[in-house]
Amino acid sequence: MAVLWLDDVRAADVDTVGGKGASLGELTSAGLPVPPGFVVTADTYRTFIEEAGIDEELFEAMDIDPEDSKALAAAHERAHELITETELPEDVREEILEAYRSVGDGEAFVAVRSSATAEDLPDASFAGQQETFLNVQEEKLVERVKECWASLFSQRAIYYRTRQGFSHDKVDIAVVVQQMVDAEKSGVMFTSHPSTGEPRIIIEAAWGLGEAVVSGSVSPDNYVVDRDSASVQEETLADKKLMMVKDAETGETSTVDVPEEKREARVLTDEEIERLVELGCEVEDHYETPQDVEWAIYDGEVYMLQSRPITTISDADNGVEVAADGDGVDATTLSSNGNSGESESASSGGDTLLQGLGASPGIVSGEVRIVTKLDQLDKVSDGDIIVTEMTMPDMVPAMKRAAGIVTDEGGMTSHAAIVSRELGVPAVVGTGSATRELSDGRVVTIDGDKGTIREGQQTKKEEQHEPVEEMRPKTPVKPMTATEVKVNVSIPEAAERAAATGADGVGLLRVEHMVLSLGKTPEKYIADNGEKAYVDELVEGIRGVADEFYPRAVRVRTLDAPTDEFRQLEGGDGEPKEHNPMLGYRGIRRSLDTPEAFAHELEAFRRLWEMGYDNVELMLPLVNDAEDVHRATKLMREAGIDPEKRTWGVMIETPASALSIRELAEAGIDFASFGTNDLTQYTLAVDRNNENVADRFDELHPAVLELIGSTIETCRELGVKTSICGQAGSKPQMVQFLVNEGITSISANIDAVRDVQHEVKRVEQKLMLDSVR
Repeated sequence: MAVLWLDDVRAADVDTVGGKGASLGELTSAGLPVPPGFVVTADTYRTFIEEAGIDEELFEAMDIDPEDSKALAAAHERAHELITETELPEDVREEILEAYRSVGDGEAFVAVRSSATAEDLPDASFAGQQETFLNVQEEKLVERVKECWASLFSQRAIYYRTRQGFSHDKVDIAVVVQQMVDAEKSGVMFTSHPSTGEPRIIIEAAWGLGEAVVSGSVSPDNYVVDRDSASVQEETLADKKLMMVKDAETGETSTVDVPEEKREARVLTDEEIERLVELGCEVEDHYETPQDVEWAIYDGEVYMLQSRPITTISDADNGVEVAADGDGVDATTLSSNGNSGESESASSGGDTLLQGLGASPGIVSGEVRIVTKLDQLDKVSDGDIIVTEMTMPDMVPAMKRAAGIVTDEGGMTSHAAIVSRELGVPAVVGTGSATRELSDGRVVTIDGDKGTIREGQQTKKEEQHEPVEEMRPKTPVKPMTATEVKVNVSIPEAAERAAATGADGVGLLRVEHMVLSLGKTPEKYIADNGEKAYVDELVEGIRGVADEFYPRAVRVRTLDAPTDEFRQLEGGDGEPKEHNPMLGYRGIRRSLDTPEAFAHELEAFRRLWEMGYDNVELMLPLVNDAEDVHRATKLMREAGIDPEKRTWGVMIETPASALSIRELAEAGIDFASFGTNDLTQYTLAVDRNNENVADRFDELHPAVLELIGSTIETCRELGVKTSICGQAGSKPQMVQFLVNEGITSISANIDAVRDVQHEVKRVEQKLMLDSVR
C-alpha cells in the first residue's frame, strides 16, 4: 500500500510514516481535534528511488564537505533534479489520488507536508528542513508529493544530517496529506519553556495561516501562561504586518497586509487561551514529555496540526555548575539553568537600542553584519552578529560561525529561533527594524534571554557560544574573561582533550609534530607517496583540530623542526650537522630557502580555507624582520592565498622581531604571538637545553619582559592582536604581567588552562576595582 490513513497510524509507526505522520496519528487516536488525512508512506519513497534506479546516484551526490556552500548547493540541485524529473509509477499515482478524493468533498484543499523518518526525535528536531505546501488540490498533488521527497535533500537537511551523524541513505521520507484548516488565527504552543524547561506554557499567535509564524515572516503575539490557572502572566502584542490566507479566487496561498485595526490587536481571547492550555496539557500528558504544538482556530474551534518533542531544553545535569564563589559561567548555560542571564558586566552595558523576543539564551557582543541577500553571507566571520530580516536554511553554515543572531521578524518557533537554540547561539527575534536601525561594523551586545540589543560591548567579554556538538567543561567552573585563554596543541590526537578545557581556541598547533609522526622527512615522504599524500596528511591533521574547536580560532604554526630532529627520520641523512640547531636552519629561514617544500604547507592551508575552515589561522615561526614577512606573503600569493582576506601572523621569538614589530605590523600581520622559550634564550644567550646554564634561563627577566611589554604596546597602538604560546604563559607571574600590559590572549598547556583562566580573571577583577577606587 502506498498510503495509510491517520486513523490507522500510531507513534510506533515512525519508520513507516515519519515523525510528523506518527505524531498526527497518535493525536488522532487520543481523541484530540486533528483534521483528517492520510500519509504517503516512507516505503513508497524508498521503492520509488530504488525501482527507478536513481538511489545510488542520489546518495553519491551527498558525499561532500557540508561546510562548502557551493558543494552543498550542487548536491541539493542534483537530488531535486533526480527526484522531480523521474516519473512516478501509474499505480502509485492513482492510489494517492484515490485517497485524496476521499478527503472532505473530494475537492478539498489539503496541506502536503514532509514527514522524514529521522525527525521530531527526542535529541534532534530536524524542524523546518523539508517542504510544506498549503492549499493543494488534485491536479498538483502528486507533483507536491515528489517535491516533498526532494526536500529531504535541502541544503539545511544535508548539512544538519551530516553534522548530527545521520547517514543520508538511512533516512526515508513520508508525506502527510491533510485537509486544510482555513485558519482565522494560528500559531505555536510550547507546553514548557523551550530553553529553560520551566513549567510555563508559551503561546505564539498571529492572524491567518500558521506558516507565517513558523517561517518567521511575521512577528507573532507572545503569551506566557500559568499552566494551572491558564492566566496570562506576560504578553507581548506584536505589530503583525502580514498574514497568510487562501486566495478566494485562485485557492492559492497568498501573503496580504493585515487590516490596520488588527495589526496591533490581541489575537487570542482569554477563552481561546484557556482551550489551548487545556489541549497543551493533554498532549504533554499523553506523550509524557514537553511538546511543541502547532495549532489553528477556525469558526471558534481549535485544531491540532502537529506536535513534536521540544529538543532544546537544557539538562541542568549536563550544564556548567555555578560556583559558590560567584565565578562566572558560560552565558548559554547560565540562562539555560533558569537564571536571568545578566552578569555584572552585562548589566553595565550601553543603552538599549532595540527590543525583541529572547529566542535562544546567552549574552554576547560582536560586530553587526547586515545580511539581506544570500550572497552576503561570506562577510560573516567568527564572532559577528548576523542581523537579517529572517533566516533561511541556506544561512545555517554562516549561523554556525556567528556569535549571535538578530532578526526583524519571527517568534520562538521561527527558523532563526530553532536553529539558534540547537547551535547554542544567542538570538533575539522579532525586533521589527534591526536591519534598518543597525549598520555593518557597529558593535552591539545581544541578550538572548531578555530580547535586548544594547549599544557597544559589555565591559567584560562574555564567553562565546560553543556549538552543541562540542564538549563543554563541567567542573570546576570556567571563569569568563576579557583576555582570551587558549590552549597549545602538539598533536591532532590531543584536540578532544584540549577542547574539553573550554579554551577560547588554539594558540599554537605545531605542524612539525604532524610531520615528525610520519617517520620520514617531507622530501622522503613525498618521494615515496607523492605530493598529494603529503598535503592530505597536513590537511587531515589540521582539520581534526579545527573541527573540534570550530568556530573558535586555531593558530597553526608552519614547519619549525630543527635539523637534529629531522636527522632522526628516514631520509634525514642529508640534514646539516649543526653545533646548536636551535640557532640554525629552522622556521621561516628553512621555508624561504626551500619554497617548493613550503608550497606544500601553503597548499594545505589553501585547501582548508576553501573547505570552509575559516577558523584556521596561519602563523610563521622565527621571523626576524619585515623582509621575512614580505617574502612569505609573496609565496602565499603564488600558492593562491590572499593575505588580505585571511588571518595570519608571526611568532615573536627573537629580540630582532620584537624590536621590528612596527615594520612587521606595517607588512600586514594580524597578530603577533610570543614564543617565550626562544625569546628568552636568544635575549639572555642561554641555551635552554644546556644543563650548565639552565639555572640562568628566566622568562621573567626584566629584559625579556621589556621586549614583550613594548611589543604589546606597539601592537595595541596599531590594532594588531597579541598572544603568548610559550610555556611561560602558564606561569601566574607571567599571566599577571601580560594581563596588566593588555595582551589579547594567553595560550597555555592543556593541564594549565583552567588555572590560567582563574588567574586571568583575578587580575582583571583587580584592574576593574583599581579603576573605580
